[in-house]
Amino acid sequence: MAEVTLKDIRKVYAGGVDAVKGVSFDVPDGHFCVMVGPSGCGKSTLLRMIAGVETVTSGEIRIGERVVNDVEPSERDIAMVFQNYALYPHMRVYDNMAYGLRNRKTPKPEIEKRVREAARILEIEQLLDRKPRQLSGGQRQRVAMGRAIVRRPAAFLFDEPLSNLDAKLRVSTRVEIRKLQKELGTTSIYVTHDQLEAMTLADMLVVMNAGRVEQIGAPLEVYEKPATTFVATFIGAPAMNLLKMQGAEPGLLLGNGRIPPEGAIVGIRPEDLELTKPGANPADGIAMPFTVGAVERVGPESFVYGTLDRGDSIIVRLPGTLAPAPGERAVALASRAKLHIFSADGQRRL
Repeated sequence: MAEVTLKDIRKVYAGGVDAVKGVSFDVPDGHFCVMVGPSGCGKSTLLRMIAGVETVTSGEIRIGERVVNDVEPSERDIAMVFQNYALYPHMRVYDNMAYGLRNRKTPKPEIEKRVREAARILEIEQLLDRKPRQLSGGQRQRVAMGRAIVRRPAAFLFDEPLSNLDAKLRVSTRVEIRKLQKELGTTSIYVTHDQLEAMTLADMLVVMNAGRVEQIGAPLEVYEKPATTFVATFIGAPAMNLLKMQGAEPGLLLGNGRIPPEGAIVGIRPEDLELTKPGANPADGIAMPFTVGAVERVGPESFVYGTLDRGDSIIVRLPGTLAPAPGERAVALASRAKLHIFSADGQRRL
């Protein structure tokens, strides 16, 4: 196990394409770090640079005490799990898991011990004699993780490993990965574009956008205190409502007149809104009259989509299935304590 340190990492491709723009952070020994962001934000490029399959334009990568910028991937003491499993189709599960150890001239008894132990942890002992084509997607992913575990590396790298699984398997495999990482205590860096996956897996969340880090922190810290409007809308489902303050604010009722000044952006999570009938006034907060456009009932809760009188869209998240019908008028209330205030450009939390 080892700490992974990135210091001012940049990646510039031919033609001046700046894919990663000076990223710096430390992943403490034994922590589970998740890099999350939209497609094209640079997270997979960053992971590949840590793995050594992509060159670093500038900056420094350390694994433990060693700078690994110019170290071959096979010598970095890392193990990588890919989204496409990358199993050898002609080999048994046992041989897929043992292959890397054999290449390193590991003694046969040690290989046997490590493979059997990894299979026990992953509950695939009964699959060791099968070929990959005889396995389900979830079983193949567990074999890929087993191949990484037997290496006993300083760090695990996961490149969107659940992308090819169906929704039910994604949930169960996500739980398995988290339990496995806690049991092994190995430093792990995981890339995903799925914010729910990121929130449930991470000790440490790195939110990326356009080649830069927008925010680093514990998942709940990032959720409760997003640093920018990008983070506010990317983390959380449904996304945070954002309103740009417009002077006298036609169509909004402002309690005590102390709501942020013109130009500031106010963010409100859908679950932090209370739905009332027209005519309600806030004692200390904000009231938003709107017209209901659509309602989604998703089991134990409902999402109400509407349009404010001034034209903005709004989403309200309600417990249960009781909700106003499309076309009805309603008012969404939020207390001052539930408001998130950002600068006019959305790049700073106020």
